[in-house]
Amino acid sequence: MRTLLIGIDSGTQSTKAVVVDANSGRLLGASAGKYDLLPNLPPGAKEQHPHSWRDATAQAIQAALKQAKARPAEVKAIGVSGQQHGFVPLDQAGEVIRPAKLWCDTTTAAECEEIMAKLGGVKGTIKKQGLAVLPGFTASKILWLKKHEPKQFERLATVLLPHDYLNYWLTGEKVMEYGDASGTALLDVRKRKWCVDTLKAIDADLAGKLPRLIASDQPAGRLAATTAKELGLTTDVLVSAGGGDNMMGAIGTGNTRAGTVTASFGTSGTIYACADKPVVDPVGEIAAFCDSTNRWLPLLCTMNVTVATEMVRNDFAWDFKKFEATVAKTPAGAHGLMLLPYLEGERTPNVPEGTGVYLGVTPRTFEAGSFARAAMEGVTLGMNYGLRRLADLGLRATQIRATGGGANSKVWRQIMADVFNAQVVTLKVGEGAAYGAALQALWCWRLQQGEKVGIAEITDQFVKLNSAETAEPDAKRVAVYQELQALHDETSQALRGVFAKHRKFVLRKP
Repeated sequence: MRTLLIGIDSGTQSTKAVVVDANSGRLLGASAGKYDLLPNLPPGAKEQHPHSWRDATAQAIQAALKQAKARPAEVKAIGVSGQQHGFVPLDQAGEVIRPAKLWCDTTTAAECEEIMAKLGGVKGTIKKQGLAVLPGFTASKILWLKKHEPKQFERLATVLLPHDYLNYWLTGEKVMEYGDASGTALLDVRKRKWCVDTLKAIDADLAGKLPRLIASDQPAGRLAATTAKELGLTTDVLVSAGGGDNMMGAIGTGNTRAGTVTASFGTSGTIYACADKPVVDPVGEIAAFCDSTNRWLPLLCTMNVTVATEMVRNDFAWDFKKFEATVAKTPAGAHGLMLLPYLEGERTPNVPEGTGVYLGVTPRTFEAGSFARAAMEGVTLGMNYGLRRLADLGLRATQIRATGGGANSKVWRQIMADVFNAQVVTLKVGEGAAYGAALQALWCWRLQQGEKVGIAEITDQFVKLNSAETAEPDAKRVAVYQELQALHDETSQALRGVFAKHRKFVLRKP
C-alpha cells in the first residue's frame, strides 16, 4: 500500500492541493479551487471570507485524491500553507466574526503608527520584537477592528491566521506555529514568544485571545471526525504545524540550509533566505521572520508582481505566448520607459500610499512592447531593491531559486538573472508552497513514527532543480539594469511626498 501526503497552498486567488508519494516525492494528483476578493470595498481594503478558503480546500483535496486514485487508508499526513498576515477573527463558539483582512490590505497605516508610537517608534519596535509593524502585518488589523468595528471586537475570542483557520477546520485545534506567527508583528522573533509590550499597545486582553504556539515540527492535531467524513479520509491522518506560504515555499524549493535564496514571483513577490540565527534589519525593510523549520527566514515582500504584468497583458488582450514574445522583442530598458509598480501601495520599500507610475512616456515608448517590458522589468527592479538590502545584511545570493507564476516565463527568468546579476534556476516541482507543505507533513509524520530525521535530509532527497530552465546573467544587460535600478530607486524616493498628497486628493473626490 502506498504512503501518501497532501499539501495545501491557500492563496489570494485560489487554494491548491497536491497528493505526493512519500517514498518517491512524485506528484500523483493536483487540483485547485478558485475564489475572488470581496467586491466594492473602500480603496486599499482587501478582504475574503475564510469560508471560501475552506470550501475551496475541500474541493481541491477531493479532486486531487480522485486524480491520484487514492484510498483513504493511504493518506498519512496533511500540511497546510496559507497566505500570510490575514486576520481571521473567531468568536467564543469558533465562528468567523467578519471577513478576513488580507496581507495586501493597506488601510491600517494609521494603526501601525499608533502601535509603534507606544513602543518607541520604528527603532523602539524593532528593538523590542525584531521587526516593525507594517500595514500588511496582522497586528494593525486587530487594532483596526477595535477602532472601526468595536461591537465586532467585543465578540473577538481568538485571533487566527489563514493557515491556522484551515488547521482549525481540519483538526478542531487552535494553534499557531512560529513561522507564520512571526508575520503577525506580535511575536518577539528572537525569543519566539509573544511580545507583551506589543500586545498591550493594542489591547490589555489580547494575550488571552492568541492561540497556543507550537514548534514547526509538531503536529497541529489529527483530522476531526466531521472533516474526515467530508473529505472521505480517516481520523488517523496527521496534520502538521503548517506555515505561511513563504515558509512552506522555502521548504518546497529546498531552502532549508543557510545561504540559499528563493524568489517567488506570484501576485506578490517575495525573496527570502534560510538563516541559523535571527537577521534583524535595524531600519525594518527586511522582515526578520522565523521559518517553519525552527530557524529564521529573513524576507522582503513586494505587493505588486504578476498583478502588474497581468494588468498590461489583459489590457492588450494578449495570451501568455503573445505577451512573452512581445517582451522578448523589446530591448532591455524598454526604450527608456520605466514602471514604479506600486499599484495600490507597496511594502518594500514601505510606500502604503503609492500608486503605479510610468516614467518616460514619449512618442517612441507609447507602444505595447515598451509598456509590457517596462512592467516586467519594473516589478523585478522592485524586488531587487530588497535583494540588495539582504546583501547589506550579509546574505548575498549567487543563485536564485525562482518559483511562482512569473518563473514559468523564459524571458522573465532572463530579466531576473540580469537584474539580480545572479544565476536563476527553477524547480522540477513548480508548486513550491503546496509541495513544501507536503514535505513538512512528511517530516512531522516521520518524527511521530520515532525516526530522527531533519527537514534538510528530506528536501535534499526530493527537491530537484530543472536544469533546462537555468538563466545566466548577461554582462551588457546587467550594466543597463544597474543604471536603471538607480533611476528606479531615485524616482521612488522623490515621489513619496507626491503619493501622500495624491492619496488625500483621491479621498476627497466624490
